[in-house]
Amino acid sequence: MMLVPTQLHTEVPEQSCLHLHYLNETVTVNVSLESSMGNRSLFSDLEIDKDLFHCFSFTLPRASSTEEAAFLSVQIKGPTHVFRKSMAVLVRNTESVIIIQTDKPMYKPGQSVKFRVVSVDGHLRPLHELFPLVYIEDPRTNRIMQWRDITSENGIKQLSFSLSSEPIQGLYKIVVLKQSGAKTEHSFTVEEYVLPKFEVQVKCPKTVTLLDQEVNVTVCGIYTYGKPVLGHVKLNICPRALFKTYFGFQYLYFSGGDSCEEISQQLDSQGCIIRPVRTSRDFIDWNTIHAINLQVNAIITEEGTGLEFTGTGTTDVRKTRTNLVPVKQDLHFRPGIPFVVQFRLEDPKGVPMANQHVFLHVSATNYNTSATTDEHGLVELSINTNDIVGSSFFYRVYYKEQGLCFKHYCIQEELKEAIYVARQVFSFSKSFVYLEPVAGVLSCGQMHTVHVHYILNGEVLGELRDMVFYYLIMTKGCIIQTGTHAFLMESGELKGHFTLSVPVESHMAPVTQMLIYAILPNGEVIADSAKFKVENCLPNKVGLSFSPAQSLPASQAQLQVTAAPQSLCALRAVDKSVLLMRPEAELSPSWIYNLLRMKDTDFIPHLNQWAKDPDNCYNDEYRNFDKIIHSSSKKNDKDTFRYIQSMGLNAFTNLKIRDPEFCPDYALIPEAVPLMITNDVIPVEINENPLTETVRNYFPETWIWDLIVVNSSGVAEVAVTVPDTITEWKAGALCLSEDSGLGLSPTASLRAFQPFFVELTMPYSVVRGEDFTLKATVVNYLPDCIWVSVQLEDSPDFVAVPVAKDQDSYCLCANGRQTVSWLVTPKSLGNVNFSVSAETQQSTELCGNGVAMVPEAGKKDTVVQLLLVEPEGIKKEYMINSFLCASDAEISEKLSLKLPPQLVKDSARAYFSVFGDILSSSIKNTQNLLQMPHGCGEQNMVLFAPNIYVLKYLNETQQLTQEIKSKAIGYLTAGYQRELNYKHPDGSYSAFGHQDGKNQGNTWLTAFVLKTLAQARAFIFIDETHITHAFAWLSRKQKDNGCFRSSGTLFHNDLKGGVEDEVTLSAYITIALLEIPLPVTHPVVSKALSCLNSAWETIKQGTQGSHVYTKALLAYASALAGNQDKRKEILKSLDEEAMKEDNSVHWERPQKPKEPEGHLYQPQAPSAEVEMTAYVLLAHLTAQPAPTPEELTTAARIVKWVTKQQNSQGGFSSTQDTVVALHALSRYGATTFARTGKTLVTIQSSGTFSTKFQVESSNRLLLQQVSLPYVPGDYSINVSGEGCIYTQTALKYNVFLEEEESAFALQVHTVPQTCEDPKAHKSFQISLEVSYTGRRPVSNMVIVDVKMVSGFSPLKPTVKMLERSGNVSRTEVSSNHVLIYVDQVTNHTLHFSFTVLQDVPVRNLKPALVKVYDYYETGEAALAEYRAPCSTDTEQQNF
Repeated sequence: MMLVPTQLHTEVPEQSCLHLHYLNETVTVNVSLESSMGNRSLFSDLEIDKDLFHCFSFTLPRASSTEEAAFLSVQIKGPTHVFRKSMAVLVRNTESVIIIQTDKPMYKPGQSVKFRVVSVDGHLRPLHELFPLVYIEDPRTNRIMQWRDITSENGIKQLSFSLSSEPIQGLYKIVVLKQSGAKTEHSFTVEEYVLPKFEVQVKCPKTVTLLDQEVNVTVCGIYTYGKPVLGHVKLNICPRALFKTYFGFQYLYFSGGDSCEEISQQLDSQGCIIRPVRTSRDFIDWNTIHAINLQVNAIITEEGTGLEFTGTGTTDVRKTRTNLVPVKQDLHFRPGIPFVVQFRLEDPKGVPMANQHVFLHVSATNYNTSATTDEHGLVELSINTNDIVGSSFFYRVYYKEQGLCFKHYCIQEELKEAIYVARQVFSFSKSFVYLEPVAGVLSCGQMHTVHVHYILNGEVLGELRDMVFYYLIMTKGCIIQTGTHAFLMESGELKGHFTLSVPVESHMAPVTQMLIYAILPNGEVIADSAKFKVENCLPNKVGLSFSPAQSLPASQAQLQVTAAPQSLCALRAVDKSVLLMRPEAELSPSWIYNLLRMKDTDFIPHLNQWAKDPDNCYNDEYRNFDKIIHSSSKKNDKDTFRYIQSMGLNAFTNLKIRDPEFCPDYALIPEAVPLMITNDVIPVEINENPLTETVRNYFPETWIWDLIVVNSSGVAEVAVTVPDTITEWKAGALCLSEDSGLGLSPTASLRAFQPFFVELTMPYSVVRGEDFTLKATVVNYLPDCIWVSVQLEDSPDFVAVPVAKDQDSYCLCANGRQTVSWLVTPKSLGNVNFSVSAETQQSTELCGNGVAMVPEAGKKDTVVQLLLVEPEGIKKEYMINSFLCASDAEISEKLSLKLPPQLVKDSARAYFSVFGDILSSSIKNTQNLLQMPHGCGEQNMVLFAPNIYVLKYLNETQQLTQEIKSKAIGYLTAGYQRELNYKHPDGSYSAFGHQDGKNQGNTWLTAFVLKTLAQARAFIFIDETHITHAFAWLSRKQKDNGCFRSSGTLFHNDLKGGVEDEVTLSAYITIALLEIPLPVTHPVVSKALSCLNSAWETIKQGTQGSHVYTKALLAYASALAGNQDKRKEILKSLDEEAMKEDNSVHWERPQKPKEPEGHLYQPQAPSAEVEMTAYVLLAHLTAQPAPTPEELTTAARIVKWVTKQQNSQGGFSSTQDTVVALHALSRYGATTFARTGKTLVTIQSSGTFSTKFQVESSNRLLLQQVSLPYVPGDYSINVSGEGCIYTQTALKYNVFLEEEESAFALQVHTVPQTCEDPKAHKSFQISLEVSYTGRRPVSNMVIVDVKMVSGFSPLKPTVKMLERSGNVSRTEVSSNHVLIYVDQVTNHTLHFSFTVLQDVPVRNLKPALVKVYDYYETGEAALAEYRAPCSTDTEQQNF
């Protein structure tokens, strides 16, 4: 007999065991493997001349496929004896085990995802493995990040990437692709969440019986740093019943309001309450109901802050009063060997019941036995199998006989019993061997004693006295140990018992199997097998500890790691709150052993399941059997063949190992569970873990994420600084060693704790003139009483008056808290610092029952918090920009700053900035180019595309630093992620995305995204499928004449240019395709150029002055296509329509609306005019082979006008003008770049103020700025030296709201409008009415920006509900503003309303501003103010 694993792994040693018995001649043994890679000899011409039991080792080379079926052939040949047999095996390439660990299981938008890829072999030793690809996939299967050719050095590779501020929320996947093509995945979630400040623990019994009328429920509120919560709890207990319905078992709530019980109570000093709760058992018809489930919901409200957190618990009320749990049990019996079972008797709570009688009854023989449970509730029962007739028997185990209850209102307990079936093991000679099953889990590092029983047939043994039993031990499909047990049998000793000692080692986890067998003289093999559960221990013993275990925030601590010498250890420490949210996501030994590769497998190749052995089916001694009857009565019997098969072994043998009657039975179904009949089947899993609702978090969630190496002594010490968070930090270490392999540390804890601390309560912002109450709450968690003084640091920026006078220190005993308040009136504008300190004091006064103590550490706690103080009125900002080029003579320019009469006092300020590079301001502010929201697909691109132009420009001019590059690439990566929010399944993009199919893809935006993604490929990873999908979608929109059909909504309706939209759109798409760049010979591009040629011929025949925008696009498209003649022709036509003044050139729209009079400064040009002018600039700069000096002169004049339109951030008025203008300026900057000498810039007032700036190559990207002291005032700017510089003066001030003509009608009021309703102090509605009254039939996309009055914040669900309106595509809540995106506004009035709630009381409330404006025509705007219903001091008497 040769035993070979059914699964063979390549590149690692495998074992097969050969057993030659009763050998009487020399034989030659050959073993070969036939697969798709050819015929391979495992060992050949092995000569054997005597009986043998030996295991041979062999190694298979790596196969071409991951796994394949092969045939293993065994041939044993002698002079008179020949044995040949082939059987199927599965050859599997050895795969590494990949573990992916993230620092957290869930992330917020904008956070960094840190993760590790750990690579180990099957013995958990580190591998240096190359991964061709690692990528991140979002919930829509978009690949948002990837890395190529990553190597796990010493078994570990750490990677990270940043989520965008608006990622798609849901389940993300990290995918690691191996060289074999196999993938390993790990998921994490991205969601809006905040960590719990404290945990709500609901403790109630898991199960009680119907005899219990009440159960005790305990609810505790515990802060993450371990201290009790002071507050109030509301309990709601609702019963639901488990009914058996047509659809199976279902939980149903009771009807009527009286079934639920409500409890409201104050928490005690330990943060807990304990309350008895009725079980509702007296109201139930127990004949129809199987069980009751009590749902316990608890809401704890924190004292002082009003913060609420929830927890839940459940208790099952069941009929069953006891439970019999099988501990040791076999599914088969062997006649002559006692059948022994072990059970544990438990009460409903799982507590073992000692000194109780448990009974067993065998119906076939009417056999009864009983035994008494020990102190662990265990009882062992034995059945004499000598009296069993037949191939199986049923037995019943029970605690007490069930009583009868006929009345439906009778309450009667049910006592659990179970009925099992045991089947006979097959043996030709009625000889058997039996391995005792093992209860529980074997611990690593111990010797396990295996008990073996046997009974033998004397007639078969004959004269045999030397009896040998052979055994094999297997784990994970491989033979790891073999041995024998031989003994001399005395005459008549046919039955006995012996033991074997097996060492339990870590590599045997999680399950090890043992096969024991003997070969009898008649050629029969008797066998048994058993599975042993092994502790999930890991080979590398890792320890982790903090010193000290409790420390002050911001203090120093030591983290000690112990592991096998020279281990590489990956450390992680996270806030305990993270683990409260997702405890199941933690890495553990069980998690590692549950990986597919590490699991125990019982693989049986299908080819062998149906193998027939004619000699086995038709032996002479069974020829007269009724095959059908025999098979049906014994088909579930177990024989030696099945025991070998269950081990995952193939047996090549001519010995008797099979019950012949099993041959026709093709469906060999492995039995995994016994037949158990019980009258208490509860199919529904109840989740006993309390669910905690999360509220908020202030500090980083991951503290430590490092790799360290332990020294030769196996120790590493790491100095760490404890974060400011007052919480408990949970740390773990994963260590890898070449010798010892992988290990995980137990969780180590460090409690960052301050014996007392102070917390501030204040609004986010106030308007100058408003008063508010600043509250400082001091909490004492020392065991002793302390005297504490609380001080607010004086500042010229505010006036603070204590609310409670004549007291400057307070006595606080254990778990006490004191709130100190000041009435604050801010005096300065901008960010104002409030610094509050709480300090313990030595005092002889009595405090509590004695003298107050002073702690050795943490005597003082100081908290600094910012408050934004804003001026009254409306913010205004004007920019005065100049592009000045110095030559031999000094250049001078006048600067006059003026202010309007309706100015808000002290609100005016001005700044003068100098840049040495035309893009300096834009480079500095690539994520803040516009002071506008960017919540739709097109607006997001203003955060994305400019980074490409900046990177290209700085690269071409050799100014790119690593800092700028990494920042820009980070912005690109975030913008790429965000833009995927707006992708449709068909590959197109729209302003607000798919939105459940409500919107269709937009042609114009899809072209914009396609071009930008294609260009971004040079700097970041972009999944090619997004580019191919978008291009395919655009191609389907192309008509036969080459033009493109419009699809979706174009929110900027001024981009139609004066001809039909199709031509302008086609020109835009053609530009996008050429900028990818696609060649002009590409079929789609070639047809598109044909469309544009026809359009130009049509435009030429029309009247001038009506196609400026389209001409600008056509000129740039012709330049990109290399058609220089057409480019010049269109530019000449455009030159005739140019607006030329002050040595600058630009273009205006036809029928441009008349500018309002009375402006102090020239208003910023409309978005469309900046955009079309920028296209003309691009057309001039795209001349082939290079622009002529004349064109560069024209370009400089255009640049002079364009730069004057820039805002203070380097952007323009809207999105498209910003993107196109920055593209054009970057091209101009690269074309004209020269490393010049020094340039000196001087700004001086008419008085004494004067400041000089020097610009040179080393600081040309630097922003140099000075605050101008005199506003209003006159200044002069002087430039000397050589080179061009860019100056920018920003004038900012506030004005009071005045009625003026606007393009929108806007009405704002509150509900209620007055303070008569007492609730109006805390909550009210803001109601808005908006309509369009401008020059067009309909507006572009409109933003409604509602500022909150001080101390109030919006109720987010009521804001979100606005999106259900057909007009609103999106809402945002940011700091103290609500933004509403409206698709478009007509002359029909739109109504919006939402609710606001008071956070912090503020006196003398000032009105707040509402602004409605056209996103693309920002000059079209309307302003209105609203007041809170209770805004005056007299209305706030309950303040």
